[in-house]
Amino acid sequence: MEKVAIHEKAGFLRDAVFSANDGLITTFAIVAGSYGASLSSNIVVILGLVNLVADGISMASGSYLGVKSELEYEGAEGDHAHDGDSPLKHGLMTFTTFILIGFLPLLPYIFNIEPKFLLSVIIVAISLFAIGASRSKITKKSFLRSGMEVFLIGGVAAIAAYAIGFLAERYLL
Repeated sequence: MEKVAIHEKAGFLRDAVFSANDGLITTFAIVAGSYGASLSSNIVVILGLVNLVADGISMASGSYLGVKSELEYEGAEGDHAHDGDSPLKHGLMTFTTFILIGFLPLLPYIFNIEPKFLLSVIIVAISLFAIGASRSKITKKSFLRSGMEVFLIGGVAAIAAYAIGFLAERYLL
């Protein structure tokens, strides 16, 4: 496989892993923080959907502008090896993955399936591990190690979000 094709595939892998991970973690942060603060399910859904759309657009525009800037810099330096790389495709990949995977923590809340928070935790835990483990097919790294890496990083964010919601509701509001 030629170097440009590998670069492009690696870029799309980066976009997919980054946006899936971010969509899942930021949406679950809304869920966990809201649960920690004892907010209603309606508030969780509203905040979660707002996060999905606003952060999805932000992530997609950041990906688009980042790839575009990289290509413009390389072009200005006389390197045109990656000219076929499309900033728009990277932005769309980022947005789509962010929205689809980021929606998962909201499923128990949207479909009113009890126990909502516990089901959301389970969905997120499995999804985080799956994101990491799926990388191993392409990166040729350990399935278990890749899965646990993403799971643990996401877990830290989830615990922090819950703690902030819990502490803010009790001591700040």
